[in-house]
Amino acid sequence: MHKAGFVSILGNPNAGKSTLLNALLGENLSIISPKAQTTRHRIHGILNAEDYQIVFADTPGLVNPHNKLHESMLSAVESTVADADVFLLVSPLGEDFKNVEILKKIIASEKPILLLLNKIDLSNQDEVAAKIEYWHSELPNAEIMPISALHKFGVENVLERILAHLPESPPYYPKDDVSDRDVRFFVKEIIRQKILTFYKKEIPYSIEVTIEDYIEDPTIDRIFAVIYVERESQKGILIGHQGTALKRVGTEARRSIENFLSKKIFLSLQVKLMKNWRNDEKTLAQFGY
Repeated sequence: MHKAGFVSILGNPNAGKSTLLNALLGENLSIISPKAQTTRHRIHGILNAEDYQIVFADTPGLVNPHNKLHESMLSAVESTVADADVFLLVSPLGEDFKNVEILKKIIASEKPILLLLNKIDLSNQDEVAAKIEYWHSELPNAEIMPISALHKFGVENVLERILAHLPESPPYYPKDDVSDRDVRFFVKEIIRQKILTFYKKEIPYSIEVTIEDYIEDPTIDRIFAVIYVERESQKGILIGHQGTALKRVGTEARRSIENFLSKKIFLSLQVKLMKNWRNDEKTLAQFGY
């Protein structure tokens, strides 16, 4: 008997969804940052075994949209609600889901729900017990599981419960696939993760990264990337005095990409202005949203 199915991971922007996905897969496919709204795209991470295939969908955080980019992110969330066989709702202690409409759609689907109380390492037993009671009243049909995705506490139990709910099915993807995304996508995400790490305030949310050219050679890959910003002032901040800030991003991104690819790379970064790109539908489509 072979099982296969789609598992949608949903939660608020700082719920720790990407950390959970990486813990479940044992691969760093989703970028992790202490900043909210890290994930912008739906990313399929694929976990294969001899008798099952789990296709995890890491989605953007459940935000109330403030621009066209947010609307696109919310649309990606809604598409996973329609496709899912099992839902993982990730909720840190001390906060509830911000998008009630999505939660209503999940409940109406009548699909299995695993409510994961994440970051319990930052709380005490009384707080956990109180939150379990709260979610029992809000989602009486959900299985509630305390976890710490960061420390991988409870992750094996989550995997066991997912397998219990998966339907019998042949695999959806070839068994050696780990994601539905290509190398260019993950290179772009690594560069964006470094910007999330090194810059504050609006800069990380105002940028988009594109891979303009990717040249593969036997000994070294040559990658040419462009970082787009919305305002001229952001361009100066991103580059920094005499280019030092951008050079740090490039150095750290190159190291992480080399680890990801297990290969030497040359990385070129350029910064360009694309005014108001987060509210321009044509530009968002060009960027893959």
